[in-house]
Amino acid sequence: MTELDKSMLAAGEKLFERRWQLLKSVPALEFLPPASRIEVAFAGRSNVGKSSLINALVRQGGLARTSNTPGRTQELVYFEAEGAPLYLVDMPGYGFAKAPHDKVQSWGELVTDYLRGRPTLARVFLLIDARHGLKPTDLQIADILDEAAVTYQPVLTKTDKIDPRELAATVQAINEGLKTHPAAFPLVLTTAATKGEGIAELRATIAAIVAERA
Repeated sequence: MTELDKSMLAAGEKLFERRWQLLKSVPALEFLPPASRIEVAFAGRSNVGKSSLINALVRQGGLARTSNTPGRTQELVYFEAEGAPLYLVDMPGYGFAKAPHDKVQSWGELVTDYLRGRPTLARVFLLIDARHGLKPTDLQIADILDEAAVTYQPVLTKTDKIDPRELAATVQAINEGLKTHPAAFPLVLTTAATKGEGIAELRATIAAIVAERA
């Protein structure tokens, strides 16, 4: 590990020592907060574990609401912390949402417009269930992000549910699947929110993004 890596790990820990809180839920673009801070967003299929990962990231078990019902997060959910130079954004899950078609379509439009038009959006973390790997719906989101020129980084969730050999093969498959996507950040992060695995590295990655934008 380089000295820079070590400094980012420390910076990540410091960044997420703060007390995070819900700022607002955004059902339409006109309700977005002012574009005054860096934003990092979390995207993924329904039930991929976005809320659990965010809770582990901020060390607050009840911050982002978790549910076994796909599609519970129906808006862009913003989190902030006093003195923190960024917002965390929990995006609506995509695919298999148990909701009326017109509601699902409206989420898709909201997310697409947000991705294409938010100048302070620094990176999207594309969450992928380690047990299932890349799915066609993930690649559809990747295409939208490529078109919007928004950098996105794959983050495997629930890696404690598979053995290390399967995990290595999944990481390789994701690298292969995204290598032709110009906006994809070429480093797969691996996490297990329930055990805290990979969370320090995710914090360090966000701290590095903040440092680059400062």
